[in-house]
Amino acid sequence: MIDAVATDSSSTSSNDKPRRTRRTRMTGAERRQQLLEIGRTLFAAKGFEGTSVEEIAAKAGVSKPVVYEHFGGKEGLYAVVVDREMRRLLDMVTSSLTAGHPRELCEQAAFALLDYIEECTDGFRILVRDSPIPQSTGSFASLISDIATQVEDILGREFKSRGFDPKLAPLYAQALVGMVALTGQWWLDVRRPKKAEVAAHLVNLAWHGLDGLEQKPRLIGHRKA
Repeated sequence: MIDAVATDSSSTSSNDKPRRTRRTRMTGAERRQQLLEIGRTLFAAKGFEGTSVEEIAAKAGVSKPVVYEHFGGKEGLYAVVVDREMRRLLDMVTSSLTAGHPRELCEQAAFALLDYIEECTDGFRILVRDSPIPQSTGSFASLISDIATQVEDILGREFKSRGFDPKLAPLYAQALVGMVALTGQWWLDVRRPKKAEVAAHLVNLAWHGLDGLEQKPRLIGHRKA
């Protein structure tokens, strides 16, 4: 259905009679995208419970039935927003793991999550909240588990080459990814120190352990900021 309203500026003719305002309508796809963007902003600021269909419709300049037509209600809109953010974060993390050296892989994973928090702050705020409704795509915890699975394969190969038990790779993958994710939630609001410094300290702990921590951790990859 074509449902929306966008107006052109009116003007007057040479005899000063006002011309009728021309109204253009959004396509269904354009309206759906607009509602998604508005919902994403409101859910990030107010949470699911604090956001109403009435407010979403008012921000979009449409009636409540339009929201129900596109998403079946607030729950449907929220589910689509969450699904899109989870896929975006997962894609950013998994596509970043390109280095050959394990330490640089840790750096890339840390930067990917911090990049997402910096570039998609609203999306991350939505993801880290406990979902008030069942999600077909799972939760933030399940997303972290998906990312850990990607890291698990890398750790397994590294463990095997170093003579360690590769069966322990899943445990270490969960520990490493969980450490980065929880630090990311903290950094979401404080934003200090700078992103590169946060990544360096995360990798410092992951790579050296507490016993071998460097006083001034360094980054070995090409990313420096």
